[in-house]
Amino acid sequence: MHEVTHETRNNLPPTLVAEFTELCTHYPERRAALIPALHRCQEELGGWLSPETLEAVAGFFELEPVEVFGVASFYPMFHLRPRGKHLVSVCHNISCDLRGAQDILDEACKASGCTPGGTSDDGRFTLVRVECQGACTSAPMLALDGVYHEGITPEDVHRILGGVQ
Repeated sequence: MHEVTHETRNNLPPTLVAEFTELCTHYPERRAALIPALHRCQEELGGWLSPETLEAVAGFFELEPVEVFGVASFYPMFHLRPRGKHLVSVCHNISCDLRGAQDILDEACKASGCTPGGTSDDGRFTLVRVECQGACTSAPMLALDGVYHEGITPEDVHRILGGVQ
C-alpha cells in the first residue's frame, strides 16, 4: 500500500484536502470518493491532472499511483495533458458517424486550428474525438466546454467555435 505522508498530503492544497476528507464520509469506502476527487483536482488545478497531482491523490486515498492513473486514464473526462482554454468534443459513435460526424470533425479541425487529440497553437482549443455523448437522437453533435450542440451541420461548426474568446 502507498504510504500517506505529510509531504504527500501537502502536494494538494489544504482546501482540497479538507474537501476530500469530508467527501470520504459520504461513501462506505474511502476509495469510492476517488472519481469526484479527481474531478475537483482537474477543476481547481489547471484543467488537467499532472503526474504530481495523481501521486498526491494516491497518497491521500492510500492507493498506489498506478491505481489512480488507471482510473484517470480510463475515463475520457479526465485530461492527463494540459489542454486549451476551450474543450471541443466531437462524437463519433455509430449514430453520429452515420449522420456526418466526420464532416463535423473536419470542420472543427479547420475552425479550431488543431487535430483530434491536439491543442491549437494559440492555446484556445483542445479538440477530442469521443465516444457516445448520449445525443444519438439528434446526431451529429459537438460539445463546446460541455454545452451540447446537436443536429448540426459543418457550417454550424464555424459559428459555434467562432463565437468563443
